[in-house]
Amino acid sequence: MPLSAREKSHYQTNGYVVPDFQLPADQVASLRDTVDSLIASNPDVRPEQLVNAHIAKPTAEGVQGAAELLELAKHPQILDLVESAIGPDIILWGCQLFCKPAGDGMEVPWHQDGQYWPIRPLATCTVWIAIDDSLVSNGCLRVLPGSHCDETLYSHYTDDRERLTLKQAIEPQHLDEDKFADIELQAGQMSLHDVYLVHGSNVNTSVNRRAGLAIRYMPASSVFERDIIQPSDKSGYKIDFSKRPLWLLRGEDRSGRNNFSVGHE
Repeated sequence: MPLSAREKSHYQTNGYVVPDFQLPADQVASLRDTVDSLIASNPDVRPEQLVNAHIAKPTAEGVQGAAELLELAKHPQILDLVESAIGPDIILWGCQLFCKPAGDGMEVPWHQDGQYWPIRPLATCTVWIAIDDSLVSNGCLRVLPGSHCDETLYSHYTDDRERLTLKQAIEPQHLDEDKFADIELQAGQMSLHDVYLVHGSNVNTSVNRRAGLAIRYMPASSVFERDIIQPSDKSGYKIDFSKRPLWLLRGEDRSGRNNFSVGHE
């Protein structure tokens, strides 16, 4: 089930799309159980910052993930959608759980994903899967449509406010709040967005949890440059890309430079 012509056009024009595809209810229920287990297994990590949630063994970031999420990232229908966006050579390189607890969910400031990632040329399609209903009331994903078009990383600054999931935020002059769009999703629905798209989300002060899984795919024509970004507190959480495992899920490594052995036992 690739993106339809209309959906692909929407993705190319706006930098995001909500495809006509939804995970079945029983799989969503199983994912909710997995989320609960992940949170219980990582009591010292905020549930919005569960990086590498698809890796079952403890990672360099101190997170112990779940194998079920790796299998979800390999879902053939999801890969069909991603292929429509970035082509047939697909590398899985990341997965993060963004779970905003009811009444206590942290804000994600306006940012571009490419500000944080060591991929050159910069290219990624993120599949954001709603595990709970994701609504305006509980802090759904918000985007600035078309902000990806120039393939430009806007200037960011360090936002020192407390209770932010990330610390790097876009300078206000690059934002037009009249043009933001809220992406509301039912549990099991998903959105795809481009690496340059400006996006963020509000705090969750509602009585309903908002859990979503962001799965990161890059085209194999790009290279995961492990040594160009060092772990630091600048982003809001420490990321060690030097040992990040990669999976070639479809096609071949067109760059010829990606290492698929690092991080794998």
